[in-house]
Amino acid sequence: MTAIDSTPRTVLEGTEAHIEATEKYAAHNYHPLPVVLARGEGAWVIDVDGKRYLDCLAGYSALNFGHTNERLVAVAREQLGRLTLTSRAFFNDQLSGFAQALTRLTGKDMILPMNSGAEAVETAIKVSRKWGYEVKGVPAGQATIITMEGNFHGRTTTIVSFSDDDVATSGYAPFTTGFRSAKYGDIEAIASAIDETTVAVLFEPIQGEGGVVMPPEGFLTDLRRLCTERNVLMVADEIQSGLARSGKTFACDHEDVVPDIYIMGKALGGGIYPVSAIAANHEIMDVITPGSHGSTFGGNPLAAAIGTEVVAMLEEGTFQARSAEIGRQLEAGFSPLIGQGLSDVRVRGAWAGIDIDPSLMSGRQMSEALMARGILAKDTHGSTVRFAPPLVASDEDIAGLVTAVTEILAGA
Repeated sequence: MTAIDSTPRTVLEGTEAHIEATEKYAAHNYHPLPVVLARGEGAWVIDVDGKRYLDCLAGYSALNFGHTNERLVAVAREQLGRLTLTSRAFFNDQLSGFAQALTRLTGKDMILPMNSGAEAVETAIKVSRKWGYEVKGVPAGQATIITMEGNFHGRTTTIVSFSDDDVATSGYAPFTTGFRSAKYGDIEAIASAIDETTVAVLFEPIQGEGGVVMPPEGFLTDLRRLCTERNVLMVADEIQSGLARSGKTFACDHEDVVPDIYIMGKALGGGIYPVSAIAANHEIMDVITPGSHGSTFGGNPLAAAIGTEVVAMLEEGTFQARSAEIGRQLEAGFSPLIGQGLSDVRVRGAWAGIDIDPSLMSGRQMSEALMARGILAKDTHGSTVRFAPPLVASDEDIAGLVTAVTEILAGA
């Protein structure tokens, strides 16, 4: 019989105690705002001291459907009591339904499930390279992938190899080769970078980490045409921009463009469980053979059950419509502030980036001022703040966000 460990567990109370313990025992790879969250419901969260906050980050869009969404929690609870993990050494009774649902949503033939967004990007890179060798006929070891300046696809060694963010790359060399960078949104620059070794163009339809940066109108259409003409895979990272965040199911839908590979994550797990996947047609996905790629947890029953319900919710269309309405409200509220403390405003669905006049304050200072007013947001690149509220946020919630930003800029 195993002895029971009777060591007393430390019970922490209050914000300062939690922050102190986290800073002492957890690596400092983030610089969070000084708030310790304990509960969440819908678009709102509550800290350990009982204060409520409107969550305008939504787990970097992982919480599109809100905190503790009743439908998703019910599915997760049911599956938790049945079966959570088998590994892909066996079939399970949830993966088939998830795969069928996600192919229906994307219009693709097959999916390959993983866990984190970075894993999905790595999977897309591997599939693109193998397709390049086995289908396109690129000489062994010479495949190249075009990536975009200002990109963010994750933090693995390979992914930061094509990042131009000094913080993400400093101290982690040597890097993986085989990538060429082109200016985001510049179709001529991308065309010039493509040669006979190019297997894919990897891009974000909207660059979230950069502050909701969108390419010029028509870029996605031009990129689709270019990739088709040059026999290069168009690989869309829709991890943040997809699954209703931009007001459409996918951000590529704004130009009625269908990429060769969709990369999905974050909201695919409903903010409950890490779920990611890529989707593509047979001629691309068939390069994956048994043993050539895998994941212990990828496609597990719990993930698949949650993912299936996420797809069902998206197929109803209500979240896309709500996202678009939130976007109209954000646009109407933030745009008049250009020249009144803001230098630029970018909105696409329930996703906004505002650039603050740096002579007034930094993005971090704006985030801290918003936190003091009961609103949580995230700064990036010095003077930019991103907003991505859950799609269940009410009109009153969004109006409160706009009012708070307006008053902070005015010095109120």
